[in-house]
Amino acid sequence: MNPHLELPFRALRIALGLGAFLAGLDKFFNILANWEMYLTPLATNLIPVSAATFMRGVGVIEMIAGAVVLAGFTRLGGYVIAGWLVAIAASLVTTGMFYDLAVRDVEIAIAAFTLARLSEVREHAAQRVPAIAIPRQSAV
Repeated sequence: MNPHLELPFRALRIALGLGAFLAGLDKFFNILANWEMYLTPLATNLIPVSAATFMRGVGVIEMIAGAVVLAGFTRLGGYVIAGWLVAIAASLVTTGMFYDLAVRDVEIAIAAFTLARLSEVREHAAQRVPAIAIPRQSAV
């Protein structure tokens, strides 16, 4: 991969990994937000658990996805985070409110998709780099 893309790649990896992990962790503490208010009424009518319990489950998934990205599995984690955020955006739209947050989540999903694609390019580039041949010295 182009060395000029390494810094943006690492920035996306750290930001998306930490962002997902910390948002997931906050589902247990509600310091950043009262996450239950973002849960669509469609879900609250369908799920057999309380909204708080459901959001904690969501938090566990987000923490795992963030940890996967931070651990270096950026292709897998990027696609998981991208899909997850698109699903969250769709859920937010069904509330009839929070359109601004839905747009933001789609934009972050695009960043996660970009991270996953950059990971594919890096993997492909690493496979194409030929091994450096070390010349043998002949015995004189």
